Amino acid sequence: MTQDDVAVHAPQDPWDPHHRSQETAATLSEEQAREIAAEAESVVEEIATVVEGKDEVARIAVLVLLAGGHLLIEDIPGVGKTMLAKSLAASLGAERHRIQFTPDLLPGDVTGASVFNQATSEFEFRHGAVFTQILLADEINRASPKTQSALLEAMEERQVSVDGTTYPLAEPFMVVATANPVEMEGTYRLPEAQRDRFLAQTTMGYPVPGAEARMLATQTGPVPEGDHDVIDAVITRTSPERIAAHISLVRSVHASPTILDYVVRLAQATRNHPQVTLGASPRAAVHLVRAAKAKAALAGRTFVTPQDIADVIMPVWRHRMHLTPQALSRGATAEELVDQVLASTSQT
Repeated sequence: MTQDDVAVHAPQDPWDPHHRSQETAATLSEEQAREIAAEAESVVEEIATVVEGKDEVARIAVLVLLAGGHLLIEDIPGVGKTMLAKSLAASLGAERHRIQFTPDLLPGDVTGASVFNQATSEFEFRHGAVFTQILLADEINRASPKTQSALLEAMEERQVSVDGTTYPLAEPFMVVATANPVEMEGTYRLPEAQRDRFLAQTTMGYPVPGAEARMLATQTGPVPEGDHDVIDAVITRTSPERIAAHISLVRSVHASPTILDYVVRLAQATRNHPQVTLGASPRAAVHLVRAAKAKAALAGRTFVTPQDIADVIMPVWRHRMHLTPQALSRGATAEELVDQVLASTSQT
């Protein structure tokens, strides 16, 4: 299909750039969008074979991956947070590492450290667990802020700096962090700089009875010969190399100047809201646009619409909102605030 064919058959949508020929060259093609959407749906279906009844959470995880971001899952123990991260990595065929965050964990345990080699009489760098493609940071709020901060550079810049040397991380690279918001003893609040680096936050919730019954049958039944865990039965649906290419392609989904202006006005509305002490940062606005582009690609579309913004703004922004003490005392929530901002901000 040529670019002229795309321009002729493109849907008549005010947010579609195809009627402006000077912009089509930089826009994701419809064929590429359909390919990304089909592959992403197959990954979601594979995750659903392990994490029963949580298709929407699986879609958020895949969306965050395609947006080039990181995911924070905050929920009570035992609802499948760790299983979701493991099944995501397995369905991608990606290398995965797991760090159990504990109060005595050190930054070097995460990033790696220089170790003296007696044979060569030189220091050599030993890679830490962060050198992987899917990193499961389990119970991240159990480690001290000092140790949590070891992930900041890796999450934002995809690199690790140790002793004046910078080491690039693999592509794709995604942190899936879990946190227990109920048990507070022995935990630390996530620093705001850390929370702001997570593109989205979600919860698992309890499964519906039918899905829970299927989960019981799967996870308590016999394990196929040669497998050690239910994750071993997950089928690889794509490859890290293809996912890295898809992440790059998603960046070329078209977001019109009107869409970008809409996101800026939404961000300003959170900063000026009387019940907010800390609104959406510029990074939050960047993450919202990236998530909306991934949402469009998952729908097989080559351009972002205001509905894409509305669909992803809650998981992308709610964990960044800080309400005033007066608002909290009245029972206000970050979700209500985001809804108010969305309802009161014009799309054009």
